[in-house]
Amino acid sequence: IEEAEPIGPKKMCDIMVVAPCTSNTAAKLALGLTDTPATMAVKSHLRNARPVVIAISTNDALAGCAKNIGYLQNLRNYYFVPYAQDNCEKKPNSIVAEFGLIPETIQSALDGIQLQPIIRVK
Repeated sequence: IEEAEPIGPKKMCDIMVVAPCTSNTAAKLALGLTDTPATMAVKSHLRNARPVVIAISTNDALAGCAKNIGYLQNLRNYYFVPYAQDNCEKKPNSIVAEFGLIPETIQSALDGIQLQPIIRVK
């Protein structure tokens, strides 16, 4: 965790990508918890108002984690890789980012734009 803290003050990144972002990590980011290297890196990076790209991947996205995803989507400097349900019949609450869209999402985030549509249909 200590080694991730200088990322922000030293401006080591133009953009940060969290991929995959689990429901646990999303909850920690939404609550401002920094008890892992990933969450500390994001917090440190955000000090400079730089973009963070989230590639959500969780079986709980449309249940308990929905509030955290919604909260993060409403914060400045968070950009989501478009996502879709991966198996609506067997895992009705599961969402997975379209990982192939990470490069396009990064470019859009650097321009300050959320790639649309954010929720895709497979």
